[in-house]
Amino acid sequence: MLKYNEPMSKHCSLRSGGETSQFFQPVDIQELSAFLKSNTKPILMVGLGSNLLVRDKGFKGVTVHTKNLKELTISDNSIESGAGTSLAKLSRFALANFKYGAEFLSAIPGSVGGALAMNAGAFGSEIWKYVVSVKTMNFSGEIQDRFPGDFEISYRSTVHKNSNEFFVSAVFNFNLEKQNDNVGELLKKRNSTQPIGLPSCGSVFKNPKNHFAAQLIESSGLKGYCIGGACVSEKHANYIINQNNATAMDIEKLIAHIQDTIKQKFNIELETEIIII
Repeated sequence: MLKYNEPMSKHCSLRSGGETSQFFQPVDIQELSAFLKSNTKPILMVGLGSNLLVRDKGFKGVTVHTKNLKELTISDNSIESGAGTSLAKLSRFALANFKYGAEFLSAIPGSVGGALAMNAGAFGSEIWKYVVSVKTMNFSGEIQDRFPGDFEISYRSTVHKNSNEFFVSAVFNFNLEKQNDNVGELLKKRNSTQPIGLPSCGSVFKNPKNHFAAQLIESSGLKGYCIGGACVSEKHANYIINQNNATAMDIEKLIAHIQDTIKQKFNIELETEIIII
């Protein structure tokens, strides 16, 4: 399905941002491959949009939404998942099949493709720890099998050694002997410490070495600080919420203000987790 001038505020968890010139939601990998083989416009890949902000002027290209790429299968000890599968669904599927280690994913608001792209993690675990292999597609629609050694993987960062490729599926081996975490307890902890139910993008900043971004922001007195409709969460200082129809510019200005404040007070440069397009 191809749409034109689609508001990205409908597809980003911050509920803000400009329009994309074209919006394509393939039914499967084959349709995506066929589309890319004839496409000449810039491409933006989007899953649940939980780590993304599209500026108010929008994206002059094709946004590809991976919502339908959500196959989940199990074979022997491995689980294969499409890039559009939510992390919560993958976590539930693994647990239902007595595969342990994926519990932490239940607390991350995103999809498999985005999680692979940023090496998403929570509660001391990271997704690439469990990756056996991935399938990628380039902007010409060609599919490749890749392995962890084909990427430089670090804290909240995955760097492709092969440029212009994006994730379409992954094979995982959740191989712990028993549950690493209790999902119910993880969700209870998340709900008690994070502004669940409000438009946000999850954690805005990476934790600097030997520090926690939320503690730095809170100790700077920025909890509740607003620019336009964008505010630092009163519940968790590393969250920005869209409190009152915030523009992308409101959010970006607030990010910059937080970075400037932390730099002045602590001489620490906060690096963003959120991707700004």
